[in-house]
Amino acid sequence: MKAVCIHEDGGPEVLSYEDVADPEPGPGEVLVSLRAAALNHLDVWVRKGLPSAPKPRILGADGAGVVAALGDRVEGFEIGDRVVVNPGIVHDGRITVIGEHTDGTYCELKALPAGQLYPLADSMSFEEGAAFPLTFETAHRMLVTKAAVREGEWVLVWGIGGGVALAAFEICRALGARTIVTSSSQEKLDRARELGADVAVSHSNDDVVKAVKDATGGRGADVVVETVGEATWERSLGAAAQEGRVVVCGATSGHSPPARLYRLWWKQLVIYGSTMGMPSDFEGAYELIRVGRARVHVDSVYPLAEAAKAHERLESGKQFGKIVLAIPG
Repeated sequence: MKAVCIHEDGGPEVLSYEDVADPEPGPGEVLVSLRAAALNHLDVWVRKGLPSAPKPRILGADGAGVVAALGDRVEGFEIGDRVVVNPGIVHDGRITVIGEHTDGTYCELKALPAGQLYPLADSMSFEEGAAFPLTFETAHRMLVTKAAVREGEWVLVWGIGGGVALAAFEICRALGARTIVTSSSQEKLDRARELGADVAVSHSNDDVVKAVKDATGGRGADVVVETVGEATWERSLGAAAQEGRVVVCGATSGHSPPARLYRLWWKQLVIYGSTMGMPSDFEGAYELIRVGRARVHVDSVYPLAEAAKAHERLESGKQFGKIVLAIPG
């Protein structure tokens, strides 16, 4: 089969489109003929060696496709079924991620535990199916499982246009929470307003904390979705309301921001750490999408052979939605 592998850490140029051995499904596994795989920043970190993975390694956490073969003791699936992959595998309460801890989905065929597969809704394309799992599962755990966001609450989401940020925005919208989104791109802010953001503010030109206070009558955000780290942390604490909740799943700009600990006790803030999600998070997010309450946004689609160009698009930061690789059937 064809796959995109890395044999060394580095930039997009280390992505190699090549022939590899076809996998065989073991007991309890399903062989999926993948038709689409989506990019995540996780793929970039693994590609760069942050952390360095054993080589060769096939990247990619998200995928959707068609059942091609069944291993022993598999029930509930038939050859030809359309399926979507839940990329988080639970082991004794901990989660490993397809494409980070194992070979991933940038390939034509993938053998997966049957429990990681769900029927792909008839209303969804393979590209849409591949585009939502990791980011929506992550955002659902942050907002619903951890922060317990409620209807009518204000939520600050940094960097609208990225995968987790858009998933968080859509989940908030589906649950009746009000959203304040940020970007340095006026085009992305305009797009977010069109999609229903209550407030859209430039985090490079405007005072985000003031904008949050103005929007909320001086109270601040009930929940802050924090994925950026050093560049936003101080403003996240400043924008949070009294007894607000700040949920952290990443730190793309740096992981050692100024602590500003006094804000934690003055405001009696709650800080949640969150990573990926459990099956209940995947299922909760998928249900919102399946019934049409949350939308999946696809920015662009590239052929599997052009994975390097897709990575360049992701690292440019220009995307609004998920970047997807189309895989020939």
